[in-house]
Amino acid sequence: MTKIRTAVIGAAGYTGGELLRILVHHPACELVCVHSNSQKGKKVAEVHPDLIGDCDLVFSDQVPNEGIDAVFLGLPHGETKGFLEAHAFSPDTVIIDLSTDFRNESGGFVYGLPEVNAVKIKSAKRIANPGCFATGIQLALAPAIAKGWVKDAIQITGITGSTGAGKKLGETSHFSYRTGNMSVYKLFTHQHLNEIKQTFRQINPDFSSDLLFVPYRGNFSRGIWVTAYFPFEGTEEEAVKAYQEFYKNAAFTHVSTQDIDLKQAVNTNKCILHIQKEAGQLVIYSAIDNLLKGASGQAVQNLNLAFGLDERTGLNLKSIAF
Repeated sequence: MTKIRTAVIGAAGYTGGELLRILVHHPACELVCVHSNSQKGKKVAEVHPDLIGDCDLVFSDQVPNEGIDAVFLGLPHGETKGFLEAHAFSPDTVIIDLSTDFRNESGGFVYGLPEVNAVKIKSAKRIANPGCFATGIQLALAPAIAKGWVKDAIQITGITGSTGAGKKLGETSHFSYRTGNMSVYKLFTHQHLNEIKQTFRQINPDFSSDLLFVPYRGNFSRGIWVTAYFPFEGTEEEAVKAYQEFYKNAAFTHVSTQDIDLKQAVNTNKCILHIQKEAGQLVIYSAIDNLLKGASGQAVQNLNLAFGLDERTGLNLKSIAF
């Protein structure tokens, strides 16, 4: 079988490292270019020590324009447009961008949420990977939006691990700040709200509710836990059935009838949902790994769809239970 010749641009950070960890074992991919301006000349295992024995490539600041079938862009937000203007790839090259730059589906990009856009993704050459909080929130609420159950503002809280802030050290990602601590940031103004509303309007053109989202910084390294709720007149059984039907063909999104916890999803490409009806509210819990289903794992899931592979290819990852 001819393998997919793959490049990772911006491969020194957390999401870039996660992509490398998946791709070096992906049976359909051949990793041929590992790009980083800051780490050029270093071996991959010098920057990502856990990859010793798995990857012999060296970081380069050069980007091959030919012979590449798939490119993952792990550049900082705001830099992708300029990069693509400076580097011409074949129209047949599948480009998957993990930044915010094209999540509004500009520039010919398709929004890469497989549970909603799988048909479009399968024929796309330009795919904008969703944000991490956006993934957890959209998967928590998409079935309810599709059913038209949401009439008023939706209350949402979400807590993310420190890796969600990126590899570059900042005051609020420093160990001495995070450990034993919690804090709120970007109250009701998080940048992922725009892409979430875009998807909800595509699912249901009548959607116009406010998303009152309170994001928290967590004192753990990886994972996202979302709680969302809104007034609901139906029964819990009705809601569970609707969610199971909506995700019946989803490769990685699962509706659990038991209580869930974050570690079920950490180190997997799963989104695990649990639903409760209480005090007239439908409450949905959503657990994902921010670096996998919220970033690199979902990006590879999109690659699999774009190349006609089973969505699970290279993503059979096992959670850490304890």
